[in-house]
Amino acid sequence: MFELRNVEKRYPGVHVLKGVDFSVGDGEIVGLVGENGAGKSTLMKIIYGAVQHDAGDVLVDGENVHFRNPRDAMKRGIGMVYQEQSLIPNLTVMENIFLGFEEPFVYFGSINWRKMAAAARKQLEKVKLNISPSTLTSKLTFAQRQLVELAKVLTLEERTEGKLVILLDEPTSVLSKEEIDLLFTLVKELRRRASFIFVSHRLDEIIELSDRIYVLKDGVVVDTIDGETANAADIQKKMVGRDIHSQYYREDRQSSFDKNNVLLELEHVTIAGRGNDVSLALHAGEVIALLGVEGSGREPILRTIFGMQKPEKGTIKIRGEPVNAFSAARSVAHGIAYVPRERKIEGIASGMNVFENMTLSQMKNYSWGGILKVPSERALARDWIHRLSVKVPSENTDCGNLSGGNQQKVVLAKWRSGGSDIILLDHPTRGLDIGAKEDVYDMIRDMSQDGVGIILVADTLEEAIGLSHTIAVIRDGEIRQWFTCLPGSKPSPFDLIQHMV
Repeated sequence: MFELRNVEKRYPGVHVLKGVDFSVGDGEIVGLVGENGAGKSTLMKIIYGAVQHDAGDVLVDGENVHFRNPRDAMKRGIGMVYQEQSLIPNLTVMENIFLGFEEPFVYFGSINWRKMAAAARKQLEKVKLNISPSTLTSKLTFAQRQLVELAKVLTLEERTEGKLVILLDEPTSVLSKEEIDLLFTLVKELRRRASFIFVSHRLDEIIELSDRIYVLKDGVVVDTIDGETANAADIQKKMVGRDIHSQYYREDRQSSFDKNNVLLELEHVTIAGRGNDVSLALHAGEVIALLGVEGSGREPILRTIFGMQKPEKGTIKIRGEPVNAFSAARSVAHGIAYVPRERKIEGIASGMNVFENMTLSQMKNYSWGGILKVPSERALARDWIHRLSVKVPSENTDCGNLSGGNQQKVVLAKWRSGGSDIILLDHPTRGLDIGAKEDVYDMIRDMSQDGVGIILVADTLEEAIGLSHTIAVIRDGEIRQWFTCLPGSKPSPFDLIQHMV
């Protein structure tokens, strides 16, 4: 149904794709894996028409095509469900589903909302989502928005001839197990009307869902693997070009924290109904993991500590001093850093380059008399690019064009270069490949050994157990149980789950 032949793509100073061959058969689910920076995002954008290739051929049903933009791709039945989601939150579900394709519902310059709602219900039925088409999109959960994205793509059935090719870009990155199972069931049912290209860093999911798996490294397809015989360890080795470290979470580097140096205290803090009587103490060099199911109240604790919302009750102390005024700027001034879950929205300033992003939180150190000291900014950025092995042509590169793993390194460099010694990590490895995760784990160990206190909301139970000195299990906004995580005697996932649900 779809094929790339010897496709090339270059950006200034970077050869992103090097002679890539890629194909998708009728009703086939094709997996695509690779490290951050391997070229996956560029390949997906070429397939979807958002980026034009420099050389090679793109074929749909054997016909050579050239997509100038995503609309051209959609006319040929190619749609994409984005990792970061493309829905507009202040529009309704039906407005998002038919955004840009409202013509069938327009009469004498006005939209027939009843007809649009009926058409939207038909699309929502395809993905088994029982919500009102007039619901404001901002009111939906992440999983519901993901299904609306899929329903939006499936409208191509009515606008194109033949079957569809649907690109799924990290569709499971923040979904629960039940939501992932529902999505996978839908994808398998939709195979009779569409083929899928599935990108994920979760290799178990790739193996479970895919008929074939392409492994991309440094812009080259290094292998194509049959889904039935695929092995996660082999795929990892092909992705990163080496065996994965046996001490994946770097437990051998876990050192004792300073019990006499308390950096942060929460005393009986209540957070707008989401956190109830939360008390904890973070010591220098300690990693505390906040563990709980989605909606348990972990994230609001981090955002309150960072000053993004004010507690209803209780006291927060920084190095023994009570906090009376809450704002992100005040927190930054007191050495608190926040690495958010949504790095593209809250972590980086897309459109600004790497050195501008790295110095964004410490402008007073890089200006004099209202004039920026740009050479000093550049020097700092080059130093941290080298320290953290950021894959980037230069410090002048737009941060929005970096891979997810390299964006995360820029965010961490921004805070570490500014001297923050209390760091709040909200899903720091979300959407990162196996190699980039290892780099982040090394950085967490480095920070801990430097006396930085870290509060972590992890992506998985295993990640929380492996990285932390202490685990606080949260349910319904309350800390229900504490666990000590000494190397060699860490709790099991089962020990934790029974207090989570």
